[in-house]
Amino acid sequence: VQLVESGGGLVQPGGSLRLSCAASGFTFSNYDMSWYRQAPGKERELVARIRSAGGSTNYADSIKGRFTISRDNAKNTVYLQMNSLKPEDTAVYYCNASGWRRYWGQGTQVTVSS
Repeated sequence: VQLVESGGGLVQPGGSLRLSCAASGFTFSNYDMSWYRQAPGKERELVARIRSAGGSTNYADSIKGRFTISRDNAKNTVYLQMNSLKPEDTAVYYCNASGWRRYWGQGTQVTVSS
């Protein structure tokens, strides 16, 4: 099983990034997919989730209206489009798959700074 995140980097406040998480080794379409983040000195928190069935989504209040989670089951990939980024969005972002088991990616750093 692998979850490989990409798309992180350094961006100025107000900028955008799109994170991708490519999954392999399990039946992607059967799993709820989520993005979590962890800032230095803070606990890991849920950012967004997209369900396996129906594709309904949930978002943390802190990012509502700015981030959008989506999935492409044909490509076994989940995305996180992040707009209007703020310095407080700086964190390591992790991809998570939840279903019969839970899997985590290795994380990708997002730094929002001028």
